[in-house]
Amino acid sequence: MHVTRPSICDRKVRFALVGCGRIANNHFEAMHKHGERCELTDVCDIDPQALAAAVAKTGARGHASLTAMLAATQADCVVLTTPSGLHPAQAAEVARAGIDVMTEKPMATRWTDGLAMVKACDEAGVRLFVVKQNRRNRTLQLLKQAVDEGRFGRLYMVNVNVFWTRPQSYYDSAAWRGTWEFDGGAFMNQASHYVDLLDWICGPVESVMAYTGTLARNIEVEDTGVAALKWRNGAMGSVNVTMLTYPKNLEGSITLLGEKGTVRIGGVAVNKIEHWEFEQPHEMDAHIGDASYQTTSVYGFGHPLYYDNVINTLRGDAQPETDGREGLKSLELLIAMYLSSRDGKRINLPLSY
Repeated sequence: MHVTRPSICDRKVRFALVGCGRIANNHFEAMHKHGERCELTDVCDIDPQALAAAVAKTGARGHASLTAMLAATQADCVVLTTPSGLHPAQAAEVARAGIDVMTEKPMATRWTDGLAMVKACDEAGVRLFVVKQNRRNRTLQLLKQAVDEGRFGRLYMVNVNVFWTRPQSYYDSAAWRGTWEFDGGAFMNQASHYVDLLDWICGPVESVMAYTGTLARNIEVEDTGVAALKWRNGAMGSVNVTMLTYPKNLEGSITLLGEKGTVRIGGVAVNKIEHWEFEQPHEMDAHIGDASYQTTSVYGFGHPLYYDNVINTLRGDAQPETDGREGLKSLELLIAMYLSSRDGKRINLPLSY
């Protein structure tokens, strides 16, 4: 991909944000933490109350539509924190305006839409960043390092559990929640960061088989799902996800079992190293006590760290950690799970383009 936009060296990086709902506050806080290097110049929402609240909180200029904002803004990058199904069309519109795009997860709810987003940004010569802030968790950084340095030997088994709670009131809080078109279910929305770990940490997946169900919530999409996976390196594993845990969020975990090592990272959101054992010692072992942290938020604390990479990239000092092509990897896995569940068969990867 050839990016035609120049590096920003002599001023703050300017961001604009579309969609001033629940997750937008994580972005506002991340930008505030990097206030010496970036600024939020514009915000946009079709809900006048949400827009007014965002303007009052941030001091940014408010716009009632993305089109109006693009006509007026001087932002270097537009952040999409809108319902997931809106991301593809909005990313294409921003790209046509010649502005870099950052999109929350999932980047899209359809495979063809994800491919179209990458193509639109490529053709416009702009960057596409996909938010995967959990990769910046210190716990997962250590796990990734252990895998990359071969400490496990051959990987045998990988297990991911996301046992959280989303009451009916959560889905009722906005009309788009719990819909196929705009949201996606427990796999695609709540567990998408965990699905991302399957490829990022353990390598390419060969095939997937899945079941999904809507067991208790009044929604279009699944509130519960399980998937069995086989990796190209021979490892096997499973992903178990539910939003029906009684009475509150219980666990977000990943367990790796290998020839020469066993690790389990758990807590409510992969925030606690619960087991760390290898045949050979390594200097990284001294850091496992520092890596764990207490959290009440299942979002983790990765947004400021994610923004650090984006700002450095826009300034010409770094490469993007998760660009559009990297974002497609987890979207491809998610779509494979849904296809398997729908058709009752094993889905081989990669999907046909």
